[in-house]
Amino acid sequence: MQEEKKIILLITYDNWGFNQYIADALEGKNYDVKHINFHSFRYKYPSFYHKALNFFTKNLGISNLKHIHYNKVILGQIKNIKSIDTSIYIKADFLSKKTIKAINKKSRQSVLVISDSINRYPKTKNILSLFDKVFSFEKKDCKKYNLRFKTNFIYKTIDNLPENYKYKVFNISSFDNRFPVIKKIAKSIYDMKIKSKIIIFTSKENEEPYLEFSKNTLSIEENNQFLEESEIMLDVSRNGQEGLSFRVFESLGLKKKLITTNKDIVNYDFYNPENIFVIENVDDITIPIAFFETSYVDIPENILNKYFIQNWVDELVE
Repeated sequence: MQEEKKIILLITYDNWGFNQYIADALEGKNYDVKHINFHSFRYKYPSFYHKALNFFTKNLGISNLKHIHYNKVILGQIKNIKSIDTSIYIKADFLSKKTIKAINKKSRQSVLVISDSINRYPKTKNILSLFDKVFSFEKKDCKKYNLRFKTNFIYKTIDNLPENYKYKVFNISSFDNRFPVIKKIAKSIYDMKIKSKIIIFTSKENEEPYLEFSKNTLSIEENNQFLEESEIMLDVSRNGQEGLSFRVFESLGLKKKLITTNKDIVNYDFYNPENIFVIENVDDITIPIAFFETSYVDIPENILNKYFIQNWVDELVE
């Protein structure tokens, strides 16, 4: 008689599509996975009055009609599920305590993964006690709130490196407070006559030859295409961010060198100065030309294994 599959509920706000890799990895381990991605939910205001009212109530921290809608839809999607082995939440600050408690009541264990600083999303503090296990990418938050440390993951790998690349350096970012830093780095690379492709998502116009502005976001497939065509990745941390971004783990999986502003990266077991250049001072950027000319140095498999998505998920469900 075939054993019944354990049910995993994965609730995420997956605006880039990365969390689907978590769902796929769990399914590959023979779990029955229900992935609720509430980024895909659409909400239409009943009237202009509701839209105007919501503008004020959400900014005053009273209520948010969109978030109320998310909660209702999520509870509706699980109402026929009687028992859940593990509920995994990513970006749970959108959810009400009532919703989380209703889901956890059906769950053998509940797990929260925090991929950003709690300072950036302070509402997260109010729900920490509702979960059996809480993981964070930020070391300082782990220490402050007694959380379990966990990094991002490697979702894509490559066996053989291409002989030729279209671009030397690649970066794709939203237009936010990182932009002045990205601009300085892009100009520095341009002045070295290094060919780069650095894309910023914004409706603004651009006159700089070393930056591309785009009004449309890229799909994961389009992003991966540019990754494959580029030899080195650029990673710029947000203000106050210590946790490592997906850029770091994409570079590890695809065996690409990395230029980063994240100084804490030197404390990780995969750090190798041959592969990773850390910008210490964005007002005095000096990247040795040799960094662009030497080859990537392979990282031992025994170090990389724990970051591969198929192994990364084990800690969530054990």
